[in-house]
Amino acid sequence: MSTPRPTPPRVPAAERGATRIADRVVAKIAARAAREALTRPAPDGAPPHATVTVHHDIARVRVVLELAYPSDLAAQCAAVRRQVALRVEEYAEMAVPEVDVDIEQLRPARARPAAGRERRLR
Repeated sequence: MSTPRPTPPRVPAAERGATRIADRVVAKIAARAAREALTRPAPDGAPPHATVTVHHDIARVRVVLELAYPSDLAAQCAAVRRQVALRVEEYAEMAVPEVDVDIEQLRPARARPAAGRERRLR
């Protein structure tokens, strides 16, 4: 019979190492958060794209958007900044001191027929 091996001593959690989240994972979190924040996405527009630079536990985020126009561009950008910072802090546990938002393209909102001028199908 073999003798049982002794159990190694438990290493305290603080001494076990660290978890590192890849920049591309943080970028995916940021892009998804930007999609969540857009109340009026551009028709036929590309989904938001994010790039991230992480240094220690600080993420600097750049989000590229296509937005519908006319719309309140400033309000949409502010909502994207808030949501991206919130989600990255929540999911990746990183501070987000800045979120740069670049509007790559404005796409015209679909035209709605004027009141009383709709075409009626018969």
